[in-house]
Amino acid sequence: MPDLERAIEAAARALCRLDGHPENIKFEGKPMWRSYLSGARTAVEAALPHIRSTDDRSP
Repeated sequence: MPDLERAIEAAARALCRLDGHPENIKFEGKPMWRSYLSGARTAVEAALPHIRSTDDRSP
C-alpha cells in the first residue's frame, strides 16, 4: 500500500476514534473507520503541500 493510502487510513481511524467510535465495529457491513475515508482523504490531501520532506528543508 502506498504511503499516501496508509496515511489516509491512519487519519480515518484517528477521526473515528476522535468521534468516540471503536475503529473496527461494523457500520453498513464495513469497519466503522471506513466511513471516515472521505474526510480523511480531504484532510491529508490538503496538508500535503505544507509537508516538506527532509530533502526540501533548508539548513
